[in-house]
Amino acid sequence: MTLQVPYLADEAIERDAEALLAQFAQARGMAIRAPIPIEDIIEKYLKLHIEFDDLHRRLGVPRGGSGTEADIFGAIWFETGEIVIDESLDPEERPSIEGRYRFTLAHEGGHWRLHRRLVQANSGQGSRQPTVVCRSSRAKERVELQADLYASCLLMPRKLVRQAWCQFENDYPRVVVPGDTEDEMTLIRVFDRMRDDEAARRLAWQFFVSPIAMRIRLERLGLLYREGRPALFF
Repeated sequence: MTLQVPYLADEAIERDAEALLAQFAQARGMAIRAPIPIEDIIEKYLKLHIEFDDLHRRLGVPRGGSGTEADIFGAIWFETGEIVIDESLDPEERPSIEGRYRFTLAHEGGHWRLHRRLVQANSGQGSRQPTVVCRSSRAKERVELQADLYASCLLMPRKLVRQAWCQFENDYPRVVVPGDTEDEMTLIRVFDRMRDDEAARRLAWQFFVSPIAMRIRLERLGLLYREGRPALFF
């Protein structure tokens, strides 16, 4: 189902993600460091249950392409506190996409923190249908964009990302050279793009997220030039 939600300022979403990290750190008596322990936050602090399943079969939605492409990556039941991640993102089976799994899990946690209060406590009680189904084909809907931003702020906190960026800047200072001709300017842009891509890759590894997720976060923080991109959605 599509949950209709009101506008929320980006700053308000980030504040809630920062508050959740602070609450978790205080409860555990620990400092928050990268990578963010998202499974512990979701399961042990928020007390939500996580499981894997074939969500397309479970919800009766066919997969795209030749029947192998996932459109549904996660779903959450507010009434029962259950999060189901599509089996295609199981990091035990596909370690190379663990960053995407972590973002999906944080995305569902964003729904829980931002949108649960919008649903009446007894709404759909006992229903087998999830409160929110997260589909890539609906990535531009407001409810999904808000959960995407929440996941980004939760997994890549502003303070920690800026610290990591400063370290990268120290290790790989930007080379400033004059460019008077069109060829020289093109070469400078190529070098800048290569450096920015390296920054996204290195910080993605540090925070255990995908390079595209880190790139978008760096752009939002004004650390990299923002390119025209589609919605992140995991």
